[in-house]
Amino acid sequence: MIEVTDVTKNYGDFPAVTSLSFSVEQGEILGFLGPNGAGKSTTMKIITGFMPPTSGSVEVAGFDILNQSLEARRHIGYLPETVPLYTDMTVSDYLSFMGTIRGMNSNSVSSRRSDVIEICSLNEYQSTIIGKLSKGYRQRVGIAQAILHEPDVLVLDEPTIGIDPIQVVETRQLIKSLGQNHTLILSSHILPEVSMICDRVIIIHEGQIVAIDDPVNLGTNLSGVERVEIEVKGPNREIIPVLEGVNGVQEVVRVPVSGGAYHRYHITVELGLDIRTDLAKVILENDWELFKLQSLGMSLEEIFLRLTLEEESLPHEQGEA
Repeated sequence: MIEVTDVTKNYGDFPAVTSLSFSVEQGEILGFLGPNGAGKSTTMKIITGFMPPTSGSVEVAGFDILNQSLEARRHIGYLPETVPLYTDMTVSDYLSFMGTIRGMNSNSVSSRRSDVIEICSLNEYQSTIIGKLSKGYRQRVGIAQAILHEPDVLVLDEPTIGIDPIQVVETRQLIKSLGQNHTLILSSHILPEVSMICDRVIIIHEGQIVAIDDPVNLGTNLSGVERVEIEVKGPNREIIPVLEGVNGVQEVVRVPVSGGAYHRYHITVELGLDIRTDLAKVILENDWELFKLQSLGMSLEEIFLRLTLEEESLPHEQGEA
């Protein structure tokens, strides 16, 4: 659905992004993660046709974003970091206006306006002047205009930045639901947001891709080991030696828990081994109670810090995101 090939963007002598190549499959939610100034917004603008690359190419739904710009843009819905809203218009009038300038006929505009107002939970505010809406509801209006023309692809740049915690949760739920019917790229510097919403993650740092995979695989591949969390009720002094004696176990660390009803352990295992069955077996053989047994990966925060700190060997100038 989206093919980005060897894309570079320079601002004068400063390389904002360098040799980016990746693809996004139909129906996939891709997280584009990086710190401020990493090149996220620049990449989003290039993908949506708002900014030409210095070199390289982008195709959306088979259309080149530069040479077949109008055809490509018909397949794209875009929510930039700063939503371009007309604050003196009502929500309904603004959506009608956006539909008209996109070439939709009046019947289509009326029908789709009702649909997106329902999808984005704007029913109570369709006659409200946009300038009187909270930041969270302005974001919803921005998302509504992005999906108005029924695009195949949605590109959302920092969609939850600057809104209150309750509306952050609601906006994430909306984005997740939109991902069921769209190919979606979500740009963010918020680690839990990407982890909760996205199928696959690209980590960008100083204009270059430093990792691309799903969060679980990223953690496993980076750490070189696998980890298991287990919760057991029994005598701690006996449990640890038994767990350490299971074939493939490299380390057992007790994790404090409140209440004391059970003990929690994080177990480091040789990469490629699945020893959950063996762990459960020794617990039951000793007549201890097993409350929980699950695989753990590195958190997205750990992955992000590992990759970006490893890449920072020399100081660089800060550029636009």
